[in-house]
Amino acid sequence: MKKTDKKIENAIRIALTEVCDVALDEVPGFKWITHFVNYDAFPSSLVVVCVFATKSDLSSALSTHHDDFLRTLITNKLSAANIQCKDSRQYVRFDSEETWEIQRYRLH
Repeated sequence: MKKTDKKIENAIRIALTEVCDVALDEVPGFKWITHFVNYDAFPSSLVVVCVFATKSDLSSALSTHHDDFLRTLITNKLSAANIQCKDSRQYVRFDSEETWEIQRYRLH
C-alpha cells in the first residue's frame, strides 16, 4: 500500500468510526460498519457496508428511513475527511449478521 493510500485508509477508518458511534446510539439494530476499497480505482471503488443484527432489524431500518440517515451521515463524515464520493446509493450497502457474505463485497 502506498503512503497516500495509507492516509486515505486512515481517514476513511476515522470517519466510519464516527459514523458507527452515532449509529449505535441512533439506529435500532445497527451493529457495525465496514468498508472495502481498491485504491487503484479510488474513490469509485469504495463500498461501505452497514451491518444490522438481524434481517428484521435491517427491514425495520429501511422502513423507517434509517438507511437515508446513515447514507447522509456517511457522506458528511467522509466529506469532512476530504473524501468525496458521488452517490451514496452506489457505495453504501446494508446487510445483516444473519446473511453476511463478505464474498459479495470483495473487489476484483
